[in-house]
Amino acid sequence: MQTYDVIVAGGGMVGLAVACGLQGNGMKVAVLERETPVALAADAAPALRVSAINAASERLLQHLDVWSSIIASRASAWHGMEVWDRDSFGHITFDDAQQEVTHLGHIIENAVIHQALWNQAGRLSDITLMSPVEPQQVAFGDNEAFVTLNDGTMISARLLVAADGANSWLRNKADIPLAFWDYEHHALVATIRTAQPHDAVARQVFHGDGILAFLPLSDPHLSSIVWSLPPQEANRLQSMPEAVFNQQLSVAFDLRLGLCSVESERKTFPLMGRYARHFAAHRLALVGDAAHTIHPLAGQGVNLGFMDAAELIGEVKRLHQQGKDIGQHLYLRRYERSRKHSAALMLAGMQGFRELFNGNHPAKKLLRDMGLRLADNLPGVKPRLLRQAMGLNDLPQWLR
Repeated sequence: MQTYDVIVAGGGMVGLAVACGLQGNGMKVAVLERETPVALAADAAPALRVSAINAASERLLQHLDVWSSIIASRASAWHGMEVWDRDSFGHITFDDAQQEVTHLGHIIENAVIHQALWNQAGRLSDITLMSPVEPQQVAFGDNEAFVTLNDGTMISARLLVAADGANSWLRNKADIPLAFWDYEHHALVATIRTAQPHDAVARQVFHGDGILAFLPLSDPHLSSIVWSLPPQEANRLQSMPEAVFNQQLSVAFDLRLGLCSVESERKTFPLMGRYARHFAAHRLALVGDAAHTIHPLAGQGVNLGFMDAAELIGEVKRLHQQGKDIGQHLYLRRYERSRKHSAALMLAGMQGFRELFNGNHPAKKLLRDMGLRLADNLPGVKPRLLRQAMGLNDLPQWLR
C-alpha cells in the first residue's frame, strides 16, 4: 500500500493549486483525477467556460510558477468595468488608471489555467498524478485515512483534501451536511463577436429578470457572455434561431458594442448556491466547490476557491514545519474558521446584491439606481469596492 502525506481528490484548478503549493516541503502528495486532461490546441476556438481571475488569485498562480505560461497561452487583461441598470440612470464605472493599478484582472479560459497547473504538477517530484482513477471507498482511521480506488489499489494519507466539485463524493462520505438553494436562474454561456471593440472593459447590465455580463477576450471583438436568466427564458434563448438570438442579445445589451453575433454553441446550466456545514473534519479539508458555490454575477467563484487553496497550503505547511499532525481536526479548525467566514460574507453579499437587482418594482429600482450613482461619485467608495473585488482583503498572511 502506497502512503502519502496528502491525497487530493479532484484534479481541477483548485485541487491542483493545493498540490502544487505543498511541493518542496518534504511532503508526498497524490492527486486523484477521473479524466486525463486533453492538451489544448493553440489555434482552438475560445472555450465557453472562463474565469475572471483577480489580483489575489494572480498572486497565488505566480507563487505556483504557472502564471507566465498562462499569460503566454491565452489571457486577456481587463482595464475597465462598467455596470448599469437597464432603462434607468443607475451606473458605475471602474478604470485601472484612476485606481493606480496596471489592470483590474484577467479573463482566462478555465482549460488554460487547468492545463498550466496540470503540467506543473506533472513536473514536480513530490506530486503523483493518478489519472484516470476514481475513489470507491474511504475509511478515516485514528492516524491515517485510507482510500480504495476503482482498480482495487489502496492508498493512505494523513490528510485528504476534497477538491472534487459541487457534488463532492468525499464530502458525502464524511457525512458533512450541506445547505443549498436554487437561485431559480440558469446561466447561458457563449462566445460573442461584437461590431465595436470591447477595449478590454468588462460590462454587466441588470434587467428585471436577468443579469448579462460581457467578459473581454484577447481578440478585441470577442467576448465571453454569462447571461443569468429564469430557466424557461434561458432554454428559449438557447434553442431560438441564431439570427433571432443575435438580435435579442444586442437589444438586451443596449447595443453597447453594436450588433452582436454568436460564434459558438450556446450552453446553459442551473445555478445553485451551496455552503457546507463544516469545511474540515478528522483527516479531511474541503476546498473550492466542494465547500461552497455562489452565483456567478460577480465572477468570484474560482477566486474564492483559490483562496481556500492558499489558506490550506499555508496552514498545512505551518503544521508540518512545527511537527504537528496535519490531519487533526483540532489543527484544521484555523483553516476552517478563516474560509467559512470569507465564504459566508461572499454568499451573503451576492444574495443581497441579487435580491436588490431582481425585479422591476419602482421603489427597488430607484433604490438601486441611487446606490449605483452614489457608489460611482462618493469619494473613497470605489477604491474599497475595487480592493474587495481584487481579493486583496482575503489574502492569507504568507501571500501578502
